[in-house]
Amino acid sequence: MNHAAATVSHAAMANAIRFLAMDAVQKANSGHPGMPMGMADVATVLFTRFLKFDAAAPYWPDRDRFVLSAGHGSMLLYSLMYLTGYPDMPIEQIKNFRQFDSITAGHPEYQHASAAETTTGPLGQGLGNAVGMALGERLLAARFGAAVDHYTYVIAGDGCLMEGISHEAISLAGHLKLSKLIVLWDDNKISIDGPTDLTVSDDQRKRFEASGWKTWAVDGHDPEQIAKAIAEAQKSDKPALIACRTVIGYGAPKLAGTAKTHGSPLGAEEIAGARGKLAWSHEPFVVPEDVLNAWRTAGAHGNAAHMAWVERVKAMGEAMPEFLRLISCTLPQGWEQAIIDFKKKTSAEAPKVATRQSSETVLNLLAPLIPELIGGSADLTGSNNTKAASMKPVTAADFSGSYIYYGVREHGMAAAMNGLALHGGVIPYGGTFLVFTDYCRPSIRLSALMQQRVIYVMTHDSIGLGEDGPTHQPVEHLASLRAIPGLLVMRPCDTVETAECWEIALNAKQPSILALTRQGLPTLRTVHTDENRCAKGGYVLAEADGKRQATIIATGSEVSLAMDARAKLKAAGINAAVVSLPSWELFDAQDASYRAAVLGNVPRVAVEAASTFGWERYVGDKGAIIGMTTFGASAPAPELYKHFGITADAVVAAVKARV
Repeated sequence: MNHAAATVSHAAMANAIRFLAMDAVQKANSGHPGMPMGMADVATVLFTRFLKFDAAAPYWPDRDRFVLSAGHGSMLLYSLMYLTGYPDMPIEQIKNFRQFDSITAGHPEYQHASAAETTTGPLGQGLGNAVGMALGERLLAARFGAAVDHYTYVIAGDGCLMEGISHEAISLAGHLKLSKLIVLWDDNKISIDGPTDLTVSDDQRKRFEASGWKTWAVDGHDPEQIAKAIAEAQKSDKPALIACRTVIGYGAPKLAGTAKTHGSPLGAEEIAGARGKLAWSHEPFVVPEDVLNAWRTAGAHGNAAHMAWVERVKAMGEAMPEFLRLISCTLPQGWEQAIIDFKKKTSAEAPKVATRQSSETVLNLLAPLIPELIGGSADLTGSNNTKAASMKPVTAADFSGSYIYYGVREHGMAAAMNGLALHGGVIPYGGTFLVFTDYCRPSIRLSALMQQRVIYVMTHDSIGLGEDGPTHQPVEHLASLRAIPGLLVMRPCDTVETAECWEIALNAKQPSILALTRQGLPTLRTVHTDENRCAKGGYVLAEADGKRQATIIATGSEVSLAMDARAKLKAAGINAAVVSLPSWELFDAQDASYRAAVLGNVPRVAVEAASTFGWERYVGDKGAIIGMTTFGASAPAPELYKHFGITADAVVAAVKARV
């Protein structure tokens, strides 16, 4: 489709992007002008001839997704938004690039600028997110047919392809044959340190082809070559890479093609020279009327496709309510009552199982009730217990399933789950061992930064996993995850708490970590209540018999240990209460009076088979913390607990020393 007015040249439209980028970076005295200048021709072809979007309706569900993985080139996106007429991007926002309270942040931020499909900047992340978006499109298309039919386009740079996440992302996309994913590689052979041949000799086309992609190479400044490649890529039965050979800082008379245009303003003299070289006589931030009108025509062209989609949705018949429910991110009715009924049954039966198994039982309950749940695991399905019995695998030949075998790609899995959540219509969860949150951390951080409902099922959560030893025993991980703003970290103590934590995660407007055990745990919540007690983060599981003299605080597997200590203290004439604290974040959000009532104005002892870091906030200067101060060891779990002094007797001794 050709959106551009025939009387305005491609060069003029591309130069509008270039000079907005140059001028904004210059005014801010900060930013990256080189990539927008170099990729302006590619972006112009994409937005005027191919991209299905409606600038007046940025969140239209069946729009093509455009991901700027090379997020440092954010002025490319912002320029395109202003030119095509996005309501939230007036010229004042361009002039306030990188300034406080503007939506034109240094790197695109989700929910700031409406066309920012994801927060990008950490290189390679956008590419990983795009794999999830393309997968989300295929999953929903398999279920709802013509109501879901769009492409995912990515602009990625050399840095994105150097980052290790790129391998995981392209391998997964190739394996699943995500044929509606098209990556436009800014092949400018420049990185911050200088020419890319300083650091990399990869044949990127061969690398992508080896992973099952179709590739093309074009002159990134020849609009017809670019258009031909995109048209062919749209017809491919594989994901597509188009290597666009460009000149970074295109148009700069002295600095084009050099690293000096990458991350610094060009300077007044160089910009003046570019104006002369590219015959752009207009003042900073001024786009001539004919050029702006041509761009606005491009921004409005997608309205017809948008309206046609609205009619297709109306014609869906019985499937329409469910489709509208999914794309509005509304959970189905009745599932929370199923959780309540499950808790009542569990409290009566009191099983002794690992919380990873408890989680599987909850998933078996929820998966048929919440069909938008899309599960997965990084090659640990049988250990993470993440596959519900009703789930069938997603394959390249059949996207009607709801379970993804991610392979040993923890980082790629987490980034793809962010993309799935951002795409909408599905709720992603995925598993690995808690220790490997280190491999997922950049994506987990972005889940929190973007406030996406991504559920991380992290099992084998302490030294309690035993014989695999210190490489697999997460010691510092709970503390480091709790340090991430906006992330819910939940460590349930039994099956009832596990069900409650799943309920919290599904209702949350933020990401969650479910830290689950390998070893079996007794049911401690044997008295049923409809209330989700974990929703307050912490609560009194067992009050003291008589006036409280001490409070024992624990999470997860150590709550049962705390209960044992309480019984021993009672036998010794000391009245102790046990507080289960599955989520610090939720507990800290409660009012001061509730927290004071739960913790009590008595000596406190905390116990957790992980790093003691951070527990001081709950026990105070005079309290005790029983936990790990070193890495673990390889041995059966009971021996490890005894060796590292994480025992009921140790809790008893700590309480006695303070009462």
